[in-house]
Amino acid sequence: MTEISPLDRYDTKIIAALSENGRLSVTDLAQRVGLTKTPCQVRLKRLQAEGYILGFRAILNARKLGQDHVAFVEVKLESTTEAALTRFNKAVNAIPEIEQCHMIAGAFDYLLKVRTKDIQAYRAILGEQISALPFVANTSTHVSMESVKDTAF
Repeated sequence: MTEISPLDRYDTKIIAALSENGRLSVTDLAQRVGLTKTPCQVRLKRLQAEGYILGFRAILNARKLGQDHVAFVEVKLESTTEAALTRFNKAVNAIPEIEQCHMIAGAFDYLLKVRTKDIQAYRAILGEQISALPFVANTSTHVSMESVKDTAF
């Protein structure tokens, strides 16, 4: 296991620059944060190795891809034993329409973010897949009317 080192001002600048534009070349990144290319590249590799940077990905336009219907689903389980949670967690990962799954401390057990093309597609996913997940007792759906702020950390 790699020992985690504290972040200094250059590390913080690198992370901030990449969060704005993950496609920056090392040369452009170095220039932006005030380093030369080699030390910047060493820091970038260390930030990745230590788990501060998990990866790079494209941010897709859901509307253009016909996947702009978003619903949030509260899920209450019949059981919250470790075995039940493990089975639920594994099964939820097999449903591609579930974009996010969070275990919640509160009145329900999980909050799912589900993305589909429309309400009919969501209804099918809910009835055929989400409700059939292991240990699901009940669900409650909240449909997003508009995304006011949607940033990935």
